[in-house]
Amino acid sequence: MAALLSVYDRTGIVPLGQALAARGVAIYATGGTRAHLREHGVDARDVEELTGYPSLFDGRVKTLHPNVFGGILKDRDNPVHRAEADKHNIPTISTVVVNLYPFEATVAKEGATLQEAIEQIDIGGVSLLRAAAKNFDHVTVLSDPAQYAPFLDALANGGLDHATRRIYATRAFERTAEYDSAIARYLESGLLANELPGSLALTIPIEQPLRYGENPQDRAAFYLAREAQLPEQLGGKALSYNNLLDLDATLRLLVRAPLALRQAQDDGETTNPRHPEPVEGRPVEGRVRAAIVKHTIPCGVAERPDVAEAVREALGADPVSAYGGIIAVDAPVDAAAAEHLAGFFLEIVAAPAFDDAALARLRKKKNLRIMRFRPGAPERFAAELRVRSALGGVLAEDDDPQSPPEQWSVVSKRQPTAAEWRDLVFAWDLVRHVKSNGVVIARDGVSRGICAGQTNRVSAVQIAAHRAHAFAAGAACASDGFFPFADGLLAAADAGCTAVIAPQGSIRDAEVIAAADERGIALVFSTYRYFLH
Repeated sequence: MAALLSVYDRTGIVPLGQALAARGVAIYATGGTRAHLREHGVDARDVEELTGYPSLFDGRVKTLHPNVFGGILKDRDNPVHRAEADKHNIPTISTVVVNLYPFEATVAKEGATLQEAIEQIDIGGVSLLRAAAKNFDHVTVLSDPAQYAPFLDALANGGLDHATRRIYATRAFERTAEYDSAIARYLESGLLANELPGSLALTIPIEQPLRYGENPQDRAAFYLAREAQLPEQLGGKALSYNNLLDLDATLRLLVRAPLALRQAQDDGETTNPRHPEPVEGRPVEGRVRAAIVKHTIPCGVAERPDVAEAVREALGADPVSAYGGIIAVDAPVDAAAAEHLAGFFLEIVAAPAFDDAALARLRKKKNLRIMRFRPGAPERFAAELRVRSALGGVLAEDDDPQSPPEQWSVVSKRQPTAAEWRDLVFAWDLVRHVKSNGVVIARDGVSRGICAGQTNRVSAVQIAAHRAHAFAAGAACASDGFFPFADGLLAAADAGCTAVIAPQGSIRDAEVIAAADERGIALVFSTYRYFLH
């Protein structure tokens, strides 16, 4: 009996090799693995003894040989296979231990080149895994160092049973599918700017089982691509299914929309106010954003120059809805901000950094989950292909780079003031994150009233206005979809809103514009809509 070992990640390979050697198993290994084993006293033979060839072409060809693959793939119960193996002196390989070149980790590094990526595409390793997994009736395939300890325990107790070998074979095929999918995604990136992928391979390894799903009667797990960067947990209970959904929604709220209004420096008026010019950048430069989400729906967002003030304003925007929610900020959390956070019941606090005093204060709340995300992580999440299941299949979408740029037009007689422009930009930036029908009322860089998920747009405006209370006076109102009748806009006016933004496109746009003029509302239409189902 023989074993073939060829690993890039050498974690645990020495104890495994020692245990196999102690049982009289002949060990064959590729160059680096063999050298590592011999350095630690494990007698490992070079795979060249099987193939009769040295490693060729800078290591691109090492194991692709009938003596290797015949030794793995032959059916031990088939007399013809046994006769052919005897005739050609093909050994019996019963254990294959392989992990692959780190393609995913390589392409995840900033600045990785195409040539570097190509050199990390494993050929022989994938072939060995597939061959051993196909013949799991007779061969054990180990594709992950986490499998070594249970494998050795099973050896000590009489060997692996057929079901366990099948489980290991399944995992090997899953790993090669993940690997090939990662390569395809990388190679197509930059080539498919104008179209979606021709196929969608969702081969994502399990990160951790979850206690349950949305409800206790549901099974659930979290799957994470190997190159993905999960925010680091610094304290609190384990994340749940709903926590993960809400954390994703909250981090996306930190991503400023690319649309802002260029302001004239002399009088504060917008240049070309009838058709304000979209520009890249944050709606309010130099300000910290704090965002709170409950059940994936925003319930408090604020922008302020100081992180503590932003946190305080966001919590105060709708404290009833924010209770038990998740908050994220796009600046380091200091002691003053932590004091505001600690005085409120929250499930998660997420930020790019926490100073020592802030961490100490927040960790006193033992159940509070403290998450630190990498700079730029929200933007990366927002740029990913968005997928969800439907009718037994998968829906996928992303932002079309060929789509015409968003354009705004002031369609009312009255022009928005400079303050109203800022509120319109802020409200419009938030409403794209609110489930349809969605409405946001905002004033002075704070969401004052948010309503989501209504089937009636008038009701959505009325509920948002009710939550805004007196803050609706002089505020801006944003609607994710057009107003099909004037009643929605009139509800905003009745609440005290003085500026409204919505998509154009209703057959009754003229009616809505007339109502705005009658009530003195500054009305802005966008060529984009932001339905969120």
